[in-house]
Amino acid sequence: MNKRIRLLADGAAKFSAVMALPTGESGDDLFVEKFAELIIRECVDIAQHHVMNISTYADAECVSNQIKEHFG
Repeated sequence: MNKRIRLLADGAAKFSAVMALPTGESGDDLFVEKFAELIIRECVDIAQHHVMNISTYADAECVSNQIKEHFG
């Protein structure tokens, strides 16, 4: 697992540990949901700000919107 993925997993684990207590939800379910959300946010951020091969901001915005729409 690369360093960035490990950081996202750690963040999701901390979130799920804190949120599972008051809600009674499964910490595993919360972890998976938060981890996926953090990965999708990273993809959107890359599409919007870091992809050098996209010719215009509108293209980057289109890609980020498609990622968001695809994953809900």
